[in-house]
Amino acid sequence: MFNLLKAQKTMKLPIIQLLIFALILGSCSQKESITLISTEGASNRVEFGKEKLMEAFTMAGFEVQSTSPQNWNGKGKAIALGTWDDEIYSDWLTQNGFEPASGEKPGDEGFQISSKDKLIAVQGADGSGALYGAIDLANRLKKEGELDFSINLTDEPEMVLRGACIGMQKTEYLPGRGVYEYPYTPENFPWFYDKELWIDYLDMLVENRMNSLYLWNGHPFASLVKLEDYPYAVEVDDETFKKNEEMFKFITEEADKRGIWVIQMFYNIIVSKPFADHHGIKTQDRSRPILPFIADYTQKSIAAFIEKYPNVGLLVALGEAMSGEETDVKWFTETVIPGVKDGLKALGTNEEPPIILRAHDTNAPLVMEKSLPIYKNLYTTHKYNGESLTTYEPRGPWSQIHRDLSSKGNIHISNVHILANLEPFRYGSPDFIQKSVKAMHEVHGANALHLYPQASYWDWPYTADKLASGDRLLQIERDWIWYKAWGRYAWESQRDREDEIAYWTEMVGNKYDAGEGGRYILEAYEETGEIAPKLLRRFGITEGNRQTLLLGMFGSQLVNPYKWRVYPGFYESCGPVGEILVDYAEKEWKGQPHEGETPPQIIQEVEAHGEKAVEAIEKAAPMVNGDKAEFERLKNDVYAYKAFADFFAAKVRAAMEVLEFKYSNEVSDLEEAVPYLEKSVEHYKKLVDLTKDSYHYANSMQTNMRRIPVGGNDGKNKHWIELLPHYEEELASLKRNIELLKNSKDGQMPQKEVDPWQKAAINWKGVYADFTAQAGYKVFTDDQGSIVRLADEIKGLEGLKLNSEKLDDEGITLQFSNEKPIKLVVGFFNTGDKHYLNPPTLETNAAGNMRGQAEVQLANAMEIAGLPPVNIHTYEFEAGDNELVLGEGKVLILGAIDAGQEIQSREVGLIGEEQKAAVDWVFY
Repeated sequence: MFNLLKAQKTMKLPIIQLLIFALILGSCSQKESITLISTEGASNRVEFGKEKLMEAFTMAGFEVQSTSPQNWNGKGKAIALGTWDDEIYSDWLTQNGFEPASGEKPGDEGFQISSKDKLIAVQGADGSGALYGAIDLANRLKKEGELDFSINLTDEPEMVLRGACIGMQKTEYLPGRGVYEYPYTPENFPWFYDKELWIDYLDMLVENRMNSLYLWNGHPFASLVKLEDYPYAVEVDDETFKKNEEMFKFITEEADKRGIWVIQMFYNIIVSKPFADHHGIKTQDRSRPILPFIADYTQKSIAAFIEKYPNVGLLVALGEAMSGEETDVKWFTETVIPGVKDGLKALGTNEEPPIILRAHDTNAPLVMEKSLPIYKNLYTTHKYNGESLTTYEPRGPWSQIHRDLSSKGNIHISNVHILANLEPFRYGSPDFIQKSVKAMHEVHGANALHLYPQASYWDWPYTADKLASGDRLLQIERDWIWYKAWGRYAWESQRDREDEIAYWTEMVGNKYDAGEGGRYILEAYEETGEIAPKLLRRFGITEGNRQTLLLGMFGSQLVNPYKWRVYPGFYESCGPVGEILVDYAEKEWKGQPHEGETPPQIIQEVEAHGEKAVEAIEKAAPMVNGDKAEFERLKNDVYAYKAFADFFAAKVRAAMEVLEFKYSNEVSDLEEAVPYLEKSVEHYKKLVDLTKDSYHYANSMQTNMRRIPVGGNDGKNKHWIELLPHYEEELASLKRNIELLKNSKDGQMPQKEVDPWQKAAINWKGVYADFTAQAGYKVFTDDQGSIVRLADEIKGLEGLKLNSEKLDDEGITLQFSNEKPIKLVVGFFNTGDKHYLNPPTLETNAAGNMRGQAEVQLANAMEIAGLPPVNIHTYEFEAGDNELVLGEGKVLILGAIDAGQEIQSREVGLIGEEQKAAVDWVFY
């Protein structure tokens, strides 16, 4: 009615008054204008920053104009962008009343924002600094809807490199190929050719002030370059090769204008499959020495890559696919660095791109010592908590590696790697992340960050979430808080805790349109953020891909972790001082004092974390008005974390009772374990219900690398619903064994009859002495020790009697033929002594289970006079001519068995009198 009356009155006004009124109305509705200023020929990063400002002002309803300093008319509001070393820009600022290069110049990528009247000037220490300054203003505008034209600030990053990575890898091996071998093709990586997805990802990185992008692949060169001397090495067709060239050029150019280095990672020594087939060799062979033609091919591949794709760096992994310190040094200094230099020479430049040396499975300090005299732009990188996130209080031998590397004067990068204990649930504890970044600086001396995806690394770009529609969620959308938190603290870690609570409350509140409900969501994130780290560091067996924590653990693994080969240094490095369960139980029985974190303390804490997280997410739920579908998924994850914490706590309590039985021999202690194990199964059923329709899988690496809680061969045992029958069987076994004990006459378990393994024929290509696996036989030609006791399974096998000193000095290469598939039986001595060969370690040798050799089949299965106990492993070989290369160290070759027979893994327990026998058998 008001508008109608107003219109009627307006019709009676004289024409001149109507015109004046129209002019007034027009001026009121006219957009406010802003002028963006940059010098002609400004860097691509300055221009990109200006584009981002233009987008922000346009979205805020401004009329945006762009001009150069010389052409600005001096009227209205304006924002100028430029760099410290741009003389035209600096002179122009002075002419407009700004102090020349006012204040102290910020460090690299830093910026200064100053203002005078209606002009804001952004002065970057370099192009990246100007870009970050522009993004800072754009964010302020988005938040407030307007800009404060009295702003004055200076900012710069703490960390030199701040980057994230993408795996050009898949959840399973390709047919006929080994680990990490994935050509760049539309079939393997359809997302790689999606330019819009790349723009979204690169925009996410620059928004979080990240300046590096790592692409991980075993051997990328055969998908990206062609060599005149090795035309047969290319492993993609011509059409795909052209697409790859276009995409890599697109990615690097788009990254460069955002101030982002693209760093290509590759493993050494891996060659392309066509190259390997042409030369009749394996694509990767850890025991293979450096062959001249492989070195030449690799050097020329690197040179062609550097020449073809400028502004690209390299991340070199010397470990896993090659071994030996001398080999590492030789390969890095005589193949990798010369390849880069050859590429620079072809480009006609001396500007060295960054080469990052990965410390994993190599003597990085030695490699750096030999390399720095010939190449200066070198960095080092090492895993922060290994392949998980476990603590912000790192210590021990792994931390010493960081300190050794960071003390040499080069930039050292902390790599938050894989996150095997966090996938697949959402993780976003800013408090844990901030403390971790502080530890990188203060404990490790790191000054750069290399960040893995929070989950589903092997399934990029998707998450493991299962949607009713069948669509897939993108990691960069679901895990926004993961990238934002690490990026924020990599830029500046020393931020006030109360300020951070307010910041993240607002961030999360805005995400879900929940207002103050954001505080409760943040609380849920931070409470669940403690559960997986605490449990893994106190009860885990490894921090790596070998273990999927959130699928759980078996009681047998809790009460006898060393049978499962605890990764050396894990307990000493991945958390504060504390006790693992077996040590705690022994001290408790002996009445000895405890030290640091204890198992009962941790399970009580994670139960409390789960309870508080659920309470917080329920308080937030009524306040959520936006993105409700994603909030419900987050809420489901919170409940899943609680169910997992409750499951694990109950299982640990059951294991504590079993360990008490180990010392008391009282069946009543075992009986007290039953209700706890029953509760654990009940909680696991809740976890199954919460995940069966919400997740495709728990672990994204679905290969035989996965061993704990069970093997992941052929993509199996990747979901909670698959693990539930195993845990139910474990409970049934415990109950059955208790009844057997109660009904036995002597209180001892009746011994199961075990048949010897079926021997298989094998033709050794060489002359060796032999021995029979029986008590009284000697196992080495130069050692008087003979077999005292051995497991029934291996009795009667025909072993090779080798020279132990020669094994220690040289290792051995065994060549043989077999008409049928066999398993070679190998005995590794259960000791850390360097004179004994270590069994395959999946944490450092990704191909270490290609023949099923990583798993202990019989633990402590032989007692030999004067020698450590022996663990039995098996290597499977197809029929035909075969070879087994074993490194330096004493080891037993016990002969061959038929590959088709079923093998029951167990703890045999043939150990010294001073050691107490393991009790994991109660769960079998």
